[in-house]
Amino acid sequence: METEPPERLLQIIDQLARETRSSRMAFPTLDMSLERDLGFDSLARVELLLRIEQAFGVHLGEAVLVGAETPGDLLNALGLPQIRTEKAGIEFEPGVEGLPHGAQTLVEVLDWHVSRHPDRLHIQCEDSGVKITYAELRSGAEAMAYSLVERGVKKGESIAVMLPTGPDYFFSFFGIILAGCIPVPIYPPFRPSGIEDHLRRHAGILGNANATMMITFEEAMRIAKLLKLKVSSMKEILMPDALRPSGRKVDLPVLKREDIAFLQYTSGSTGNPKGVILTHANLLANIRAMGEAAKVDSLDVFVSWLPLYHDMGLIGAWLGSLYHAARYVVMAPTAFLARPSRWLFSIARNRATLTASPNFGYALCLAKIEEKTLSGLDLSSLRMAFNGAEPVSAEVIRDFSEKFGKYGFRENAFAPVYGLAESSVGLAFTPPGRGGRIDFVDRERFTRHGKAWPAGKGGIPFVSCGFPLPGHEIRIVDGTGREVGERQEGRLEFRGPSSTSGYFGNVDATAKLFHDGWLDSGDYAYIAEGEVYPTGRAKDLIIRAGRNIYPYEAEEAVGNIPGIRRGCVAIFGVPRRGTEQLVVMAEARTRDEGLHEAVNKAVIDVLGEPPDEILLVPPHTVLKTSSGKIRRAACRQRYLEGFGMRRFDDLRRIFEGFVPQFEKLAGTWISLLYASYVWAVFWMIAPLAWISALIIPNRKWNWNAGRKLARLFLGLSGIKLTVKGTEHVRCVPSVLVANHASYIDGIILIAALPPCFFSFVAKRELRDSFISRIYLERLGVEFVERSGLGKEAGRLEVLAKKGRAMIFFPEGTFTRKPGLARFHMGAFLAASNAGVPVVPIALKGTRSVLRDESWFPRKGLIEMTVGEPIHPEGSGWRSAILLRDVARKKILEHCGEPDLR
Repeated sequence: METEPPERLLQIIDQLARETRSSRMAFPTLDMSLERDLGFDSLARVELLLRIEQAFGVHLGEAVLVGAETPGDLLNALGLPQIRTEKAGIEFEPGVEGLPHGAQTLVEVLDWHVSRHPDRLHIQCEDSGVKITYAELRSGAEAMAYSLVERGVKKGESIAVMLPTGPDYFFSFFGIILAGCIPVPIYPPFRPSGIEDHLRRHAGILGNANATMMITFEEAMRIAKLLKLKVSSMKEILMPDALRPSGRKVDLPVLKREDIAFLQYTSGSTGNPKGVILTHANLLANIRAMGEAAKVDSLDVFVSWLPLYHDMGLIGAWLGSLYHAARYVVMAPTAFLARPSRWLFSIARNRATLTASPNFGYALCLAKIEEKTLSGLDLSSLRMAFNGAEPVSAEVIRDFSEKFGKYGFRENAFAPVYGLAESSVGLAFTPPGRGGRIDFVDRERFTRHGKAWPAGKGGIPFVSCGFPLPGHEIRIVDGTGREVGERQEGRLEFRGPSSTSGYFGNVDATAKLFHDGWLDSGDYAYIAEGEVYPTGRAKDLIIRAGRNIYPYEAEEAVGNIPGIRRGCVAIFGVPRRGTEQLVVMAEARTRDEGLHEAVNKAVIDVLGEPPDEILLVPPHTVLKTSSGKIRRAACRQRYLEGFGMRRFDDLRRIFEGFVPQFEKLAGTWISLLYASYVWAVFWMIAPLAWISALIIPNRKWNWNAGRKLARLFLGLSGIKLTVKGTEHVRCVPSVLVANHASYIDGIILIAALPPCFFSFVAKRELRDSFISRIYLERLGVEFVERSGLGKEAGRLEVLAKKGRAMIFFPEGTFTRKPGLARFHMGAFLAASNAGVPVVPIALKGTRSVLRDESWFPRKGLIEMTVGEPIHPEGSGWRSAILLRDVARKKILEHCGEPDLR
């Protein structure tokens, strides 16, 4: 059908906007500003008019070039009638200025939008046609909050939400937060056959969360009442309609950034539920970082079928859209599963710029959507199609791009991402417009040695998930916890402002999550050129004859066999005879005798060896999580219980339960013994240092004595110190600046620096103690006011001119949080005005040996790197700033911590 002239005009503008500003991909509207919203400068306007004249066969004068401010003005110049784009099923709105950067909670984010554009459309429900503005979301949620408070809920109580996607979910979720309570999203049962598993799984979750109430829908009331019987804390089961306030004014609690926003229970939580604690601060940090990485703005439109009980749908799609004022178009997951084409046509109809799905969603579109049903589909508006929450398939990226490229989908719109609930949701993102990067690695080297050596197309394909989000860190460590090098596989650990503080009511699981300030993802990965390549879940790794085997690639190959249900294949290892035997469990549509041979061949083609056992099982036998991930451990357990190994189960479980407890107990005692030993060494050496300082009259001799005792302390404590660049430190007037992360930093500097005489510059509060004052004064310490260090630069400048070499911690103090803080200017003003060089010193590892707020030392490796002297260029403030910036950059390169400035 021929395109209407106004729509044709908007398509021309849209095409040029994409060519000039790739970060703004929302479909234009008639009232957008050509300059502000679409970014058209004078040259772009000339190009636009040429295209319009060619398309419509008209001539537009210079007045139009200068005077037109919106597409509507161009429409008037063409003499065409003004229409809006409701015809396409969507009302486009102009962008908004600013973002709620100052908001501390989700409620403040919503209120920020309500105060500026209350009638702006926020949510569009595809299934019901309901549209919700920011003001309507606030009003509906507030009514529920009033009702909850009237029912006597207390701040901090947990309330379960078991609702389908729709308006009630959004009002209930925010209403619970407004009431000061903690939402616990759980999913409703999809099939009657799954009720027993559903009850068992969620009874444990609700019990762990101490949920006092559940909000659900009529069809799920029977299940909810059964759950109530199993959960002692549960007092009430309600439907949203019952939450109507009486009209009496009640006060809603004030929320803080550190309050829990909601509990996200990880997929597969059963006997040992793990509810990830996510505060408002965690969520907002993650949403802001993801928005920055993906360049999200208010002109974006996010179409999603992702369930709202899953972090990718709840945080990534809905709350991310809420924050950035992007249009959020949502459909029920069941609507997508029943007819995947609904998702794609919703993207086309709404001119969506963003969408997201686990890998299986894209695979489902490939398998279920026939070409004949795609007439009129246009996916050209998409600028980012996120692919995450499960392993990303290189084959799916290739095939989806090929099949739907004919309908406007661009391969560079694919954006593989990596995340987990313990980091709110996102942790690493592919840059916009880059597309999925596939790395082929040598199979033999990788499976035997974990080396991701580049190979040809015949190697194992791994898909990059991009770079860590701004402000977040990722490292790869080996089995001993040491960080490994480039292209070496290991366990992925992370940290950042989005990271959880632990699991709700689960001390043991929380303790296992943290390793020296880093969180264990439970995943294996490697890093190449700064990009993260996940390789598999640690619990899914199969070790067979000395080789590491990950199931994903082989599962995908088996799933592609005609007669096997794609996405319904589980491959796992079973311990036997000192190794692990490979078992394939695959759901089959038929009982074709040739399937067994086809599965065997597919596994050999991928892994180079056959499986030990192939089980062709009926549909719905392979267990999955609520988000569609294969539950390999549960499948393995089902296999063991059904195939003659039950008699070994009790012994195995006792052994498996005893070993971790023994390791934990042994580790605790070893740590306690080590800490006690270190303090014993300290209190043996400290009096010697104090007495020697008291009786030795010469400060230089005092320094050298302290140096020997500091080295003795480190040696006896087993703390390994590596020093690089000491040739840059000379016994001449200079200013040494070091980062400050621990109480032992001073000991490290005394032990590692040459036998010259240096003066520490320390806070005046240290003079308050008689013992510390005597020792430090005899050591030549200069005491200053921390708040007035800049004012004391004159005195320090005089000392530098007199030949004193001084040591500064320019951050002033340290905290438990890793990172290089802002530098004070005193050291650099003194160096600049005295004309002496600044020597940067980076200390790495001291924070992990002895952290702030802790007197529990741990064994560790410490590195000290001394940079080349930086000579001032002139004197005064500008010279001091230059010294500071150069020194800080050098320290940041080697301290191994993020920049907190």
